Amino acid sequence: MIRTVISISEDDKKWLEERAAEEGIPMTEVVRRALHLMQEVEKRQKPPVETLLARTKGLWKKGDGLDYQRRLRDEW
Repeated sequence: MIRTVISISEDDKKWLEERAAEEGIPMTEVVRRALHLMQEVEKRQKPPVETLLARTKGLWKKGDGLDYQRRLRDEW
């Protein structure tokens, strides 16, 4: 693991100490968990393009999508 130094407010430090004591874990573990949680939230909010494509695959039920596009463009 890589060690790093961060600067946080006194209130955040106090909360961190209290949370670590409540859970019986080191403060560093609380920080690690918080980072992992933030990463998971970000992944859910901004899924990769591949995930979006997989989720939306097969939604178009009105025939050939490319044919539909071409007909619309011909109207232009």
